[in-house]
Amino acid sequence: MAVRRVVPNVQSEAARESREFYGLLGFEEVMNHGWIMTLASPSSPTAQISFMAGDESAPVTPDVSVEVDDVDAAYATMRASGAEIVHPLQDEEWGVRRFFVRDPNGRVVNVLEHR
Repeated sequence: MAVRRVVPNVQSEAARESREFYGLLGFEEVMNHGWIMTLASPSSPTAQISFMAGDESAPVTPDVSVEVDDVDAAYATMRASGAEIVHPLQDEEWGVRRFFVRDPNGRVVNVLEHR
């Protein structure tokens, strides 16, 4: 299993203002589903930050997202380790397969793979 990117998720009700602010630093909007918006650097597309009003299909808003190349293997590894699964592995309608797990600091990690 390999990590493709790590994206901080900022809980925010100020998506428009955040887009304008981070635009001053060179970020551009690459995804917007209304409840989540992701900005990325055009010169380094894996340098990203997401702003979420709340997660539309999960019980909590994750603190960070980690995209991996094999989410099923990541899920099996986390379950075998005894880590707390906060949201079960499932396919989402917007093209990702994901689960949430709690890290040792209590942070919720959204582990995903694009389909």
